[in-house]
Amino acid sequence: MTALLDVRGLVVTFPAPDAGLRRRRVHALSGVDLSVGRGRTHGLVGESGSGKSTLARCVLGLQRPDEGSVVFDGTEIVGLRGRALREVRRRIQPVFQDPLGSLDPRWTVGRSVRESLDAFGVGSALDRDRRVRELLDLVGLSPDHADRHPVQLSGGQRQRVGIAAALASEPELIVADEPVSALDVSVQAQILNLVAKLQRELGVAVLFVSHDLGVVEHVSHEVSVMYLGGIVETAARAELFADPVHPYTRALLAAIPVPEPDARLVHVPLSGDIPSPINPPTGCRFHPRCPLRVDSCSRERPVLQPVTAAHHVACPVALGARPQSDPAPAQN
Repeated sequence: MTALLDVRGLVVTFPAPDAGLRRRRVHALSGVDLSVGRGRTHGLVGESGSGKSTLARCVLGLQRPDEGSVVFDGTEIVGLRGRALREVRRRIQPVFQDPLGSLDPRWTVGRSVRESLDAFGVGSALDRDRRVRELLDLVGLSPDHADRHPVQLSGGQRQRVGIAAALASEPELIVADEPVSALDVSVQAQILNLVAKLQRELGVAVLFVSHDLGVVEHVSHEVSVMYLGGIVETAARAELFADPVHPYTRALLAAIPVPEPDARLVHVPLSGDIPSPINPPTGCRFHPRCPLRVDSCSRERPVLQPVTAAHHVACPVALGARPQSDPAPAQN
């Protein structure tokens, strides 16, 4: 798989809100590695505060990391300015969590979708108007919606507008940050099906950020699980869901609701709450809550190690406790 996006060793810290003279910092990302293949959807999942949105902002060029590298199509984008940054932003487009907040309430839908076409000087005025109508049709809206304002649309329709606006400049990568979490469950399914359909038909790569593993399973080819600023497990979708290794991943999967009253639920015990990113634990950041922890977990920070060629986990204890037989190959 050829990587379109390659993130290596990303570190991001922020001043703590109440730091004052103590100069305390929030450790948002702590050495994150992530790759997104061309034409693939990579799901990024974790609890609130795990660093998912910070990573998305770094990929979009909206947040400069303290350390690390973000390479897009062979070009390092950290530190880019001027025309070079403008070109990268044309090729990487966002879809945000709140469709109402991401659209200017004073603008019509047509103007919002057309914004990037105007900004990048794509075609003539007539070409842009025609392209707006094509994009609205592509995401399941009628041309009449171009004359409406966001307040006149439902939540699902507004998110379709956001997706149309993201596709306007024909990007190669879309960064979708919690794109369905603000929508009703029935509407979520429609938007997820739309994202999957557009990804297949247009061949655009997607970094899909979510706190919901069930949502990520529906649209992703590969999945990475984040915890407190780091990746703890990454694998092909089918392999991760069939054979999770890290205890945090197993706990997240066990928490997915099952629509079967008689189903036997698997309980994975976790103690305590997610620690503060201002004062993260030493060693493995998950060890205070981990049912598998041993003494070395509090001293040594684990790195991702291979389970199979397409499956890596940052937990030597869980890896060592696995049966020696290899799991069945993942089916995407």
